[in-house]
Amino acid sequence: MASGAEQRVYRYDDHHVIKINDGIFYENWLDYFNSLLIHNYFFRSTAYDFLGFKIIDNVLFAVVKQEFIVSDEMVDLIIVKNFLAYNGFQNIRNNDYYNPQLGIIFEDLHDENVLCRNGVLYFIDTVFYLTDNFYKGVGLGQVRI
Repeated sequence: MASGAEQRVYRYDDHHVIKINDGIFYENWLDYFNSLLIHNYFFRSTAYDFLGFKIIDNVLFAVVKQEFIVSDEMVDLIIVKNFLAYNGFQNIRNNDYYNPQLGIIFEDLHDENVLCRNGVLYFIDTVFYLTDNFYKGVGLGQVRI
């Protein structure tokens, strides 16, 4: 269906896509899996199911399955920005955000990675990074997303 810098997307059935990711946006696989876990914590409606690994042309890819979201309107990135600000995420540049309370960086939130259906935002292609503040006992227990 599509591909970006970090992954390729394939239609699986009428309700799901398969994504393969080589982890290029992450320093190591632990960072990638942390990003998946944080995504699943925040966005259960588009949670990733980890299926395993696949080697293609001597490159290791993680394989995940995700709900296929059909948008019915263009996403307004100002609404995304306001939604994230309400939840403690500060816009640091372009479509990248930081939550100092949680110690989480949230990147790549352009109009192809956030969809809108029936007025509801769906985050489908997230990139999260943990900062040192995350490891200082901040945790995710106070999140309102």
